[in-house]
Parts: sequence; structure tokens; C-alpha cells
Amino acid sequence: MQAQMLAPAAVLVAWSLVMLFWMAFTRFPAMSKSGMDLKNAKPGGRGQDLEGVVPDNVQWKSHNYAHLMEQPTIFYAAVVIIALMGASAMDALFAWIYVGLRIVHSVWQATVNRVSVRFPLFLLGTLALTYLAWRAIALTLFNDPGLAPA
Repeated sequence: MQAQMLAPAAVLVAWSLVMLFWMAFTRFPAMSKSGMDLKNAKPGGRGQDLEGVVPDNVQWKSHNYAHLMEQPTIFYAAVVIIALMGASAMDALFAWIYVGLRIVHSVWQATVNRVSVRFPLFLLGTLALTYLAWRAIALTLFNDPGLAPA
């Protein structure tokens, strides 16, 4: 069951890279189009500096990529703990639900970005993550070492 539990995490890692490239392939042309000279840009520039410089719909990809570096860190930790302690089929299902919702959330935020849809997607994903966090706690804190195989 370890591979089945870790597979959703591997897919979310790959999806995060998809978003990174999508962000780059839209951001750099938009920066060039806005008249920015990347060769002579001031040192220490950050993505936030592009707010209001490049179109909002270009920045949406960046916003989502940042989101993928935030809450999913909890997901990765929970998945590894569950995989090490012994995942159930329900654990793997909730991991896939979380990843599926994060991908749908990403596509929505990067393209349409209506909060009235984005927030419920985030909330449902957070509920799936809450289940995974609970399972990580239950499998570790309430583990009886006497029941573990030798």
C-alpha cells in the first residue's frame, strides 16, 4: 500500500512543475511585451513586483504556483507518515481526492479565477487534507507498538 499512498504525492509534485512551466511560459512573454528589459532588471526583483505590470490573467498562474508551495506541504508530510505507518485504501482514496481537487483548483485559478468556484474547491481539498492529517495522527500517536509486526 506504500506505493498507492505515495503515488498521489508524486502526481502533485509533477503537477506543481507543470504549473511552474505554465507560469514561466506565460510570464516571460508578458514581461517582454510590457517593455521590461530582463537583462538590465534591477537586482532582487520578485514575482510580486509584476503585479499591475503584466496582465492579471498572467499573474494567476504565479499565484497558483505559490499556493502549490503552501498547503500541499502539509499533504506531503501526512502522506509520507501514513505510507510509513500503513495506509488503508481509504487513505489512498482521500489522497487522490486531494490531488484531483488541487489540479482542478489550479486549472480554474489559472484560467477563469472566479472565487465563488475556487473557494469551494479549496474547502473540499482542505477537508480531504484534514482527514489525512487525522489519519497521520491516529497512526502515530495512538499506535500500540505491541501490535506492530516484528
